[in-house]
Amino acid sequence: MQTIRVKETSLPVAWERAVLATWKTGATFRTEYDKPEDPESRDVCALIHVTDPLAEPRIHKAFPGGLDDLEIYRAEVLYGVHDHWIAPEEGKWEYTYHERLFEYRVPGITKPIDQIEAVIEKLAEAPHTRRAQAVTWQAWNDTGISDPACLQRMWFRVEEGRLNMVIHMRSNDAFKAAFMHMFAFTELQRMVAERLGVEVGDYVHGADSFHIYGSYFDEFEGFLKSINERPDRYFTTGFAMPMFLDGVDRVLAEENLPEAKRRMMEQRKGEIEAAVA
Repeated sequence: MQTIRVKETSLPVAWERAVLATWKTGATFRTEYDKPEDPESRDVCALIHVTDPLAEPRIHKAFPGGLDDLEIYRAEVLYGVHDHWIAPEEGKWEYTYHERLFEYRVPGITKPIDQIEAVIEKLAEAPHTRRAQAVTWQAWNDTGISDPACLQRMWFRVEEGRLNMVIHMRSNDAFKAAFMHMFAFTELQRMVAERLGVEVGDYVHGADSFHIYGSYFDEFEGFLKSINERPDRYFTTGFAMPMFLDGVDRVLAEENLPEAKRRMMEQRKGEIEAAVA
């Protein structure tokens, strides 16, 4: 087992350092997704500490995926725009993080629990509390499903007028998923901070297994090359806004988007358009 600890000011620099440290020092493990010909993954237990998660430039140019995809993932976590895709009996999604955080369902309790609202209420009452957390793991369910939740919990505390957030992942694809997770989770941190009327503080991203899959080592070589050859490796949020707008339009074009989610995305579109103007 190998461990890494990374502390940086900004999100993209912290992510890049963590991914490179995983590649260089990670232990080798087989995974449950490997084909016989796949190399073993690189794997570490990671603690990634970002002291100013909203600092610009905020987006890494080499994260896999497009900027429109990043906006869509943000909308999934904050707004639950694809919660209606949850239908395990039909072979579709078994959960979303939004559902688990905002509509947590417990056997025997009819009304779902909005854990994020409960966090806000607790922090408003006692900003220094150690009890402001939201969990995603469902012990009665997740040990038996094919794709159990990777995010385990979020923990919040206000310190000197700044909202700190610590998240815990049991498993995290370091290269293909972690940056999108970190970006969306810090957007949730921003949302909670705004509700409380405080600034965004530190963000700490912990992962029991922070890994790079052997199945895409060839693709990862391209990432390493870009890191070595490109000094300009980061986007500002302002630069990304037109592509974020494309992501919003993609969601709004979906045929079965629930009306409440459509209104949320139309509001988000207005915010982006105002920022771009």
